[in-house]
Amino acid sequence: MKKLALHWKIIIGMILGIIFGFIMNSVNGQQFVTDWIAPFGKIFINLLKLIAVPLILASLIKGISDLKDISKIKAMGLRTILIYVGTTLVAIIIGLSIVNVVKPGTGMPAETIENIKLKYANDAGVTDKLMKASAQQDAGPLQALVDIFPSNIFQSMANASMLQVIFFALFVGICLLLIGEKKAKPMIDIFDSLNEVVMKMVDLIMLFAPYAVFALMANVIIAFDDTTILVKLLQYAFCVVGGLIVMIGFYMTLVNIYGKKSPLWFLSKISPAQLLAFSTSSSAATLPVTMERVEEHVGVDKEVSGFVLPVGATVNMDGTSLYQGIAAVFIMQVIWPEGLTFTNQLVIVFTALLASIGSAAVPSAGMVMLVIVLESIGFPAELLPIGLALIFAVDRPLDMCRTVVNVTGDATVSLLVAKSLGKLHEYPKAKEWDDHYDEVK
Repeated sequence: MKKLALHWKIIIGMILGIIFGFIMNSVNGQQFVTDWIAPFGKIFINLLKLIAVPLILASLIKGISDLKDISKIKAMGLRTILIYVGTTLVAIIIGLSIVNVVKPGTGMPAETIENIKLKYANDAGVTDKLMKASAQQDAGPLQALVDIFPSNIFQSMANASMLQVIFFALFVGICLLLIGEKKAKPMIDIFDSLNEVVMKMVDLIMLFAPYAVFALMANVIIAFDDTTILVKLLQYAFCVVGGLIVMIGFYMTLVNIYGKKSPLWFLSKISPAQLLAFSTSSSAATLPVTMERVEEHVGVDKEVSGFVLPVGATVNMDGTSLYQGIAAVFIMQVIWPEGLTFTNQLVIVFTALLASIGSAAVPSAGMVMLVIVLESIGFPAELLPIGLALIFAVDRPLDMCRTVVNVTGDATVSLLVAKSLGKLHEYPKAKEWDDHYDEVK
């Protein structure tokens, strides 16, 4: 097992977790999984979230200060945002194309819709998504801009408000450039050392990853025991998964053509991050692992990864945007077919693009943004609970899949930006958790 690559260990943990979950379902052992297995998955996610904020601070401040030139920040930032917007638009267009061709929502039996409504419409999860969407819509048009600027950075770090942390790190990094190298060096050295410490934490936490993935997958499986409704929604789910696969194919084309790298090589290097994204459904929780894989295994310079990946985990939600396009049209095909106009679908494109920037990098945030997308096209308010209930049963597994695409997109863009700036190293050296163990044992 020690010689087995990390991604194979995680895959084995995932498969065993799925099998164990089905066994527990068959013997009514759901409570055992909830009480004695699931907590280990939660501990793992908490550890990843624990180091996400210090990692962003350390890597971003160090990366900006190492650029030595403010104009380089502008060049890197502009390329990053433009590529992120471009890939998000491609994702939405792919999603809308597939759902309009396949039409998974047509011909849904009225009895099935009624059963779904009765089972999920009053579910606390659906109600929670509606309330969160309502609160976000009640804010002013520039509230998203206001939310970027923190009033208390310690509160922002405690709440894991990533955009605010990123702004603060950029601000500090630029100010370090402006005070001169001599005065900035002591603080830069501190953040450089902090970055090394946090990356070592990632190495140690990842030793626990296969066992945590086992716990996470077992917990996911016991949550889905109503196969009747799941079967009725398979066509919709296949549309989403098919679109996500096409999107990964698009990324691999970019990696091959512009990055001059083998897609299989690239996927093998970032696969542990993808598998964790699948297990946790959180881009933010996966961020430390994504940064470690991209820097030490793909060869992206820290200057680039420290900027591109934290920004991407917050504003680049290609998988979520693709899902929103498919989900919105699917719901309309089932319960509001008269709203399926070309104009409304154009509105979906632009609203989903804006929503992806404001979507939090946490599980099921896409469903909250879906409400905003639907309301932007005048979807009847009284039908919203039914619309969400329609897809609620399969949202969690699809959330896991679209998070994989979100993380893959971030890693791809970091490679492209690094290649364009000459910051992509040909022979990266991966660090192991025990590199200096002999010195201290």
